Amino acid sequence: GEPICAVETDKTTMEVTSTTAGTLLNQLVKTGDDVPVMTPIAEVGSSVSPNTQTSNAQTTNAASISPRARALAGANSIPVNSIVGSGPAGRIIERDVQAVLSIQANPIPPRITPLAQRIAQEHNINIADVKGTGPNGQITRDDIEQAEHMERGAWSVRREAMTPAPRSTPHALTPTRKVIAKRMHASLLNSAQLTMTASADARNLQRYRHQLKNSDATLALQTVTLNDLVLFAVAHTLPQFPELNATFGEGVLMQFATVQLGFAVDTPRGLLVPVIPQAETLSLRQLASQARMLAAQARAGTLLPDHLRGGSFTISNLGQFGIETFTPILNPPQVAILGVGGIDLKAILVNDHVEHIPHLHLSLTIDHQVVDGAPAARFLQALCRNLAQFELLLAL
Repeated sequence: GEPICAVETDKTTMEVTSTTAGTLLNQLVKTGDDVPVMTPIAEVGSSVSPNTQTSNAQTTNAASISPRARALAGANSIPVNSIVGSGPAGRIIERDVQAVLSIQANPIPPRITPLAQRIAQEHNINIADVKGTGPNGQITRDDIEQAEHMERGAWSVRREAMTPAPRSTPHALTPTRKVIAKRMHASLLNSAQLTMTASADARNLQRYRHQLKNSDATLALQTVTLNDLVLFAVAHTLPQFPELNATFGEGVLMQFATVQLGFAVDTPRGLLVPVIPQAETLSLRQLASQARMLAAQARAGTLLPDHLRGGSFTISNLGQFGIETFTPILNPPQVAILGVGGIDLKAILVNDHVEHIPHLHLSLTIDHQVVDGAPAARFLQALCRNLAQFELLLAL
């Protein structure tokens, strides 16, 4: 049950715990080393022969306890079955209980996961000052990152008070940041990216979102967001435009029969893109629930690798930050990505007079190697129409 290593995939990290009890007999690699999958890292077993181990286990199970040891254990609320006897035939004697009391008085150093240990070393974090929130008080990566954040805040206060000379501190890129850097550079290097922008009438979206927010709580629709509405509209528009619901790699264009909808999530470890499979088959409530669950897991660092694979189209929403339009970078090997901005008033000529109507900003980036401008523009036009008539889209 103790963590022995961390396995890092493209954009997630999973800790591996021991599946058996035993003694670490031989450590084959150094702590903090990057080791390829399937490489032996340690030998775990028993320091005594199997026959002796079995004999000892049988003897211990049948072991008794001396009266003085039982009295001392009871006075200190120590379960007898947690004490290892060192007397004849495994009998628990007084010194065994005293040994337990000594350990309680002088606890072992805090348990810490391998990844958290490495990050603490890289950022000079004293783990003795970190409170663990993992199982049995174990220190996790989140605890170290929180400690680092607090330390940076404390340093800012000290800097204002002491006014020290400016300094720069080098920071090693995290594995996630390295992957993001590599993929974004490769995206620009290996594709011909073209971005086009449009805006969709957002009146019906805002009206419908208001209805959901004030609906009966038993319907579980109050938490549906504007972003969920956009996800739903994209999922039901893409099937008519297979050129954009596709990937392109190693000279092969693959168009998907279903919408494997990725959506960008800002996490403490960097940008992650969970994927909602077969998004076009889900109801609005189902899709919103899936998106909420995957986003929470992404921020908590508990996403499974399968949840980050197989996307056919990605949505990146920066509207909450007041961004109007931007140039989203393709998520390779996908051939299209939609950037969602904020909602602003747009002057529209209606019956010879100008009305200011709320519009949602959209930015579509395509790989011009395999997608022409016209079909991309038609998709964006259809999406704007579906967003403007969202309640009709629900009826289809």
